[in-house]
Amino acid sequence: MTVYESPHGQLELRDLSVTERVFEGLALGDPDRIVLSDAVTGDTLTAAELEADIRALAGGLCEAGWGAGATIAILAPNMPAYVTVFHGAAFAGATITTINPSYTAPEVAHQLQDSGAQLLVTVSAALETAQAAVSGMDMPIAVIDGDGEANGAMPLSSLMSAPLAAQVPVDLDTHVLALPYSSGTTGLPKGVMLSHRNLVVNVDQALVPVPVYPGEMTVAFLPFFHIYGLTVMMNMYLSAGAGLVTMPRFDLETLLRAIQDHKMRMLCLVPPVALVLAKHPLVEEFDLSALNVVISGAAPLGSATTDAISTRLGCTAMQAYGMTEMSPVSHACCDGYLKPGSIGALVPGTAARIVVPETGQDAAPGGKGELWIKGPQVMLGYHGNPAATAETMAEGGWLRTGDLASVDENGSFAIHDRLKELIKMHGFQVAPAEVEAVLLEHPNIQDAAVLGRADDTGDEAVVAYVVTNDGQVPDLAAHCEARLAHYKHPAKVYSVDAIPKSASGKILRRVLRDAAAPDA
Repeated sequence: MTVYESPHGQLELRDLSVTERVFEGLALGDPDRIVLSDAVTGDTLTAAELEADIRALAGGLCEAGWGAGATIAILAPNMPAYVTVFHGAAFAGATITTINPSYTAPEVAHQLQDSGAQLLVTVSAALETAQAAVSGMDMPIAVIDGDGEANGAMPLSSLMSAPLAAQVPVDLDTHVLALPYSSGTTGLPKGVMLSHRNLVVNVDQALVPVPVYPGEMTVAFLPFFHIYGLTVMMNMYLSAGAGLVTMPRFDLETLLRAIQDHKMRMLCLVPPVALVLAKHPLVEEFDLSALNVVISGAAPLGSATTDAISTRLGCTAMQAYGMTEMSPVSHACCDGYLKPGSIGALVPGTAARIVVPETGQDAAPGGKGELWIKGPQVMLGYHGNPAATAETMAEGGWLRTGDLASVDENGSFAIHDRLKELIKMHGFQVAPAEVEAVLLEHPNIQDAAVLGRADDTGDEAVVAYVVTNDGQVPDLAAHCEARLAHYKHPAKVYSVDAIPKSASGKILRRVLRDAAAPDA
């Protein structure tokens, strides 16, 4: 067995709840400093106000019976009060399941039922969806921005009570703190069970290669319902004594203005936003000179886009890697691990294997295989789904990521694609991400997605969908000729208005695959 260890060594496991870890960060500096600011409404919370609100909500939840043993669902966009709700519930000993606010009522209902939620916290804009989702469930709804009883919902303010002095005791290793849902490539979303230990250790793991400093601010447009926004934005920044400008939805001008006005040093994003920063003319109208580091995660970022951001913004652009099942971070770039196309090195306390799927054996040095991860950030399992847990977790506590990866002699890892998304072409395997990266180098292409479509022979043809500047499909033959082997060239290229993507920026290939071809 070939096991790769983190160059950062091991990490001390601290016996803190995730909210106690955040309280440590809030204590690093002036209690009257603003740590949360809403980019749209201008609402703010100071460090002292945030801690007081968390303790008051925790006290009220315990009084109402929604503390230890309860599951509380949050259906809301990013806003300062989201942090209060999440950590108020966590401090009260509850489990929190975070729901995508763009979900339809049936999708919300599925997550509520599957998670066993007993209280749904939402916003007035999503109240109609929330009420449709809980129809027949006899589930109370609390509205964050509600000021009175309306349509059977209670204002969240009515749950504020005497502040809770201490964390409700929970087993930090086994209590399910967070229950976000991961879609995967097929089937209904699965609840990923994450403990206080998972989330606290992952904050501390990520802060080693990606330090955050007390008093600095960044923009939190990555949704808090997603593990990237939850851990890397909300918990990591607040635990480090830093602050957030929250955005309920992505807006380029609002983002650029926040970076400029707050002189932000670091920005965490996803590939679609990276593409915008690399190409959109509006970027030139703002002073982004304070921006020093841009970190992309959730999906592969091509070397050309990385270089374009670095050159245009005069900063260091890099990748990190993770997944919901790892809380989410397992790799991050840092000094010594900034190789183009790399996701960097393992974070502290994390081990990895590269396993050849066909043989189950470890790949030769430099070879490709499925990335397996082991560490204290790895999930407890899938909620109510032992079969899926057994399929994902291998003997010895190894998590099968489903990603095709390799590692060089220096310990820098690279992700080549999802194993299930590889295109089988004349006996060769084609990684969609590799072809997409080449297509994005074309000056007329803004965005691209590649997938395989089966032909009459059982082979798969490489099919590309592109968003172009002029709506026309460019001639890509010469462009691909110099960059890709012939079997990787797209057999068909379609122009589309947009590439369907998840909230975290992953290309929804199944949406394209299930749709008829544009010329069909």
